[in-house]
Amino acid sequence: MKQQYFILVLAHSLHGRLRRVHIPHQVLYIVLALAMVGGFSIFGFVSSYARMAWKVANYNSLKQEADQLRTRYRNLQKVVSQTNEQLASLEIFADEVSAAYGIKQKLEGPNDISDEAKLVPTFSETVAEYNYLRSSNLSRANFSRRWQLNTKPGIWPVDGVLMSGFGQRTDPFSGEGAVHKGVDISAPKGTPVRATADGVVVFADRFSGYGRLVIIDHGNGFETYYAHLSRFDVITGQEIRQGSFVGAVGTSGRVTAPHLHYEVRIGKTPVNPYRYMVAKAQVQQAKNDFPF
Repeated sequence: MKQQYFILVLAHSLHGRLRRVHIPHQVLYIVLALAMVGGFSIFGFVSSYARMAWKVANYNSLKQEADQLRTRYRNLQKVVSQTNEQLASLEIFADEVSAAYGIKQKLEGPNDISDEAKLVPTFSETVAEYNYLRSSNLSRANFSRRWQLNTKPGIWPVDGVLMSGFGQRTDPFSGEGAVHKGVDISAPKGTPVRATADGVVVFADRFSGYGRLVIIDHGNGFETYYAHLSRFDVITGQEIRQGSFVGAVGTSGRVTAPHLHYEVRIGKTPVNPYRYMVAKAQVQQAKNDFPF
């Protein structure tokens, strides 16, 4: 049986010659099959490239959006940090004014709530307290001081090791830069803490990140702060001598290990306490009760 074939006629444009090319059916079918396979392959490559290009564009868009969200998050962190600093300053100011005027308001719950369960004042409560105190027409109480000696801080408040100085440092919790308003002195929990000068206790209570805090007014603008105590040995309004116990080293408040946070302030402004830490706390315990 004679094989079937197609005839392809080729004509030369100049010489007019005709040429016949016999193409078997099988060859044509193979060429068509190869063309279809090639078409499908090209379509697959184009589709894969299009999908890859779409994924790359989508990835770049998501990356840009993630970068924007990180930038917004960092900005929000800065705003929150500034707000927390302002709130802490406002809380300290409100409590100082409260103690000075003798009208400290209790923001904690009933007395049967444990110290650890007491709540930190909210921002609105602190602002309300500050506005109330500012609008008050009460005159500041005059303290009848029965001493004139040792009214300037001059000793170490506790026997220990200086672990963090005054000024700029890295916050141990956030890892960011922060201003350290005092010095941290490492000592075992329960180590006695002494007043560094004669004065009057104007605050002895829990306060925010300070934990158990004692503030002593020494007159002439001098004040000292003793924070993170484990207990109180004084009460608000009590007159105290240099070397008298005010409490003990503890871990109350915002701490990572037992230590005493000690501040010296002049006119409410924190100054470097180290210049006033002349001698170690070897002063004998003085009587907290003054003779009339």
